[in-house]
Amino acid sequence: MPPSPVYRPAMRHGDLGSEFFDVVRAASFPRHLLRYRNQRWAERVGLGTLTETEWLDHFGRFEPLQGSFPEPLALRYHGHQFRSYNPDLGDGRGFLFAQLHDLRDGRLLDLATKGSGQTPWSRHADGRLTLKGGVREILATEMLEALGVETSKSFSLVETGEELERGDEPSPTRASVLVRLSHSHIRIGTFQRLLFRDDSSNLGKLLDYTVETYFPGLWRDDRAQRAKAFLEEVCRRVARMGAEWMTAGFVHGVLNTDNINVTGESFDYGPWRFLPAYDPAFTAAYFDQTGLYAFGRQPDALLWNLYRLAECLLPLAPQAELEAALAAFEPALHEAFAAHLLRRLGLASAGPSRDAALARALWTFLLESKAPFEQTFFDWYGGLASARRAQEGPSLSYYAHPAFEPVLAAMDGFTPVQGLNLDDPYFAGARPCTMLIDEVEAIWDPIAARDDWSALETKIEAIRAMGRAYGAEAGVDPSPVPGQAGPF
Repeated sequence: MPPSPVYRPAMRHGDLGSEFFDVVRAASFPRHLLRYRNQRWAERVGLGTLTETEWLDHFGRFEPLQGSFPEPLALRYHGHQFRSYNPDLGDGRGFLFAQLHDLRDGRLLDLATKGSGQTPWSRHADGRLTLKGGVREILATEMLEALGVETSKSFSLVETGEELERGDEPSPTRASVLVRLSHSHIRIGTFQRLLFRDDSSNLGKLLDYTVETYFPGLWRDDRAQRAKAFLEEVCRRVARMGAEWMTAGFVHGVLNTDNINVTGESFDYGPWRFLPAYDPAFTAAYFDQTGLYAFGRQPDALLWNLYRLAECLLPLAPQAELEAALAAFEPALHEAFAAHLLRRLGLASAGPSRDAALARALWTFLLESKAPFEQTFFDWYGGLASARRAQEGPSLSYYAHPAFEPVLAAMDGFTPVQGLNLDDPYFAGARPCTMLIDEVEAIWDPIAARDDWSALETKIEAIRAMGRAYGAEAGVDPSPVPGQAGPF
């Protein structure tokens, strides 16, 4: 059957022209086993009525979606990787498969792949994704969405029946192809490629396309002012993303310029981790030996990347204007940090100075006490209204630490946000839903050993229950789909 009548396809990225992508074909896989289907977001983009066979045709065999690209597009970009410039990047194991609109707010969204085969940018790699890598991305995106982080969504995971050789996990290992739903795949590295090529014409074209498509309210007839307004908005959005990571206790792991998109949406999850306890030096990637992208250095890494974007805009706007735009990052980061920390505590703002004071006190407590990160936010969700619940929980001894006294004092006078529901079953338990590395391994082990997916299904159900308790659900009631059960 065709997609839902409300489905709204698009091919907007094609308007940029062939200088920005290569038309490619997906790999042909020996098997197509559906392992994950994000029915909530399928409903929200008008694809919820697809049968399992149709789903596999589109997201395993990559038959075109009605009204979108007739063939996939491997996007071209460059980037700094651990601050070393690499002009040989681009979509090496993925492509832009389709575009469509969010039925709630009308945003243009991308359906893009990871593990769909070789492209001109594969650099002799196999273009594949391990099944474990796909599972890890599902867990990252589900958890971040539930914690209120603006993130890409894992849309589909199909096991492909291939065996891959990898040096960083037991091999051969099972293969998969992931489809993610994102708000743009235009990266800082997309702009960097054009600067590297001294292609001012296409640089201006990319700026104009991006503003028209994603930020129409920023349009200025003067191109220099347009570039300034664009950079300032990207700075605000990337600052917000960084604040969301920090208050979620999340470490992305690989903050290269090709992994930062201009809409400020978190995406592309490799060696991610969540903090057990607050530690500025905590890293996610074993190969990040200098701690360049450690938890506490993430804001600095994001700002460094934004400076690289500003360099790309120098052919279009004066340096002084771009420097003024970059100045938006720091105040936006501090404002977003306080706002998202309050969101994590379920508290309404008490004004900028009091919000900032609470944020400082809580952050100092987490650093000095080494209290379990997620447990602390769980215990004190609702502020002083949850004092009794916190005192009956497993972290009571941490709240006797002297650094917690300023937190209690700072909380006085804050009120819970409207609609907060501390009677939600999620808060009846003693411990929060977490996603630490040992939990990820415990979910993967039965899949690898016995093809037992029940731990993953159970975890997704728990994450989504947390999301409902925190009011961070996708906002779509999933409809039953033949052959589908549980969270899939």
